[in-house]
Amino acid sequence: MNYFSFALSAALLFALPLFSVAQNATIDAESSTVEWAAGKIVGGDHNGTIGINKGSLVLEDDQIKSGSVALDMTSMANTDLSPEYGAKLMGHLKSPDFFDVAAHPMATLVINEGSTFKKNKATVKANATIKGITKPLEFEVTRKGSAYEATIEIDRSQFDVRYGSNSFFDNLGDQAIRDIFVMTVHLEVK
Repeated sequence: MNYFSFALSAALLFALPLFSVAQNATIDAESSTVEWAAGKIVGGDHNGTIGINKGSLVLEDDQIKSGSVALDMTSMANTDLSPEYGAKLMGHLKSPDFFDVAAHPMATLVINEGSTFKKNKATVKANATIKGITKPLEFEVTRKGSAYEATIEIDRSQFDVRYGSNSFFDNLGDQAIRDIFVMTVHLEVK
């Protein structure tokens, strides 16, 4: 090996760590979960699930660089009431009073950037689209092996979900429903 070949090989060897390869990871919709929790300002909390239609993450340099998750709003279900009362609640939540699922069967979360994971935690900036309205969100993601978890607080009033909201109506008293609902997300990737 001549000097030029050796120098070129050494330069390439040292330059390799500077380049990173993005990994496209598909979200395993069957193994992943999205749970929701919401309720009145005074008592009456409820919770349930929403199915994932599809999703993917782009991982690079120990970061979530981008990604998207599509939620099937038609699959939204209640888990804390009897089947009869749960069906009534879901009928109301899927109606135009709340999420208008017939007109907007999908909600999406599009990840724009993420910080570097430190002690398996990172901050993600994303856009959520609910009822055709897109708003920015920022939340913390925890990495657990090949899974990613987050608790995301969403202000429904920003997405024109008005029913029972003190942001739109006065004098609701103990019938007022919190504007903030919480989604607990567990994503398994493959």
